[in-house]
Amino acid sequence: MRLIVGLGNPGSRYAKNRHNIGFLALDEIATAHRAGPWRRKFQGEIAEATLGPERVILLKPQTFMNESGRSVAEAQRFHKIALADVIVLHDELDLVPAKVRLKLGGGNAGHNGLRSITAQCGNDFRRVRIGIGHPGDKALVHAYVLNDFGKSEQPWVQDLCRAVADHAELLATGDDASFQNKVHLAMAARGWDDVKALGRPD
Repeated sequence: MRLIVGLGNPGSRYAKNRHNIGFLALDEIATAHRAGPWRRKFQGEIAEATLGPERVILLKPQTFMNESGRSVAEAQRFHKIALADVIVLHDELDLVPAKVRLKLGGGNAGHNGLRSITAQCGNDFRRVRIGIGHPGDKALVHAYVLNDFGKSEQPWVQDLCRAVADHAELLATGDDASFQNKVHLAMAARGWDDVKALGRPD
């Protein structure tokens, strides 16, 4: 069994924020793979799905980003899921928009959701880093991540979440390299391989 976590903040106020791209991608996985209904559990919202041969639990913590680890730890303990089988989808300032990179463990780069999971569960979980770009000034980061994607950014966000969902079976079966490659090829086919072609925030 795998636990796939999307990070974000709960509520309509935050629903389309850049910080919530983990939620957006997880919602797309749930839809594409006909997950069961979302229900409240583990201080979050969970749904169950089958991705290829793997049964997976999808989790959206409802604790707000800074306390995400409490929800993840509860779900992990209840289902006795190894930390290496926990996969976290999150926004990444240090990647250009529409790029996806995977890694196991490593630093949290100031991301409070990842920091909370590390504190509660340990560090050696798999991360799907979804690039949202950087505003260019550290002082602008807080407002940047807690603002909605601009109108011109929404097409690549939708395409990226769809690509992640289309190839999520590879993620669930541990074929991270193929997952990353397939998502990259899908985005290139849709014209998003050149960051210069991306719309900047409105």
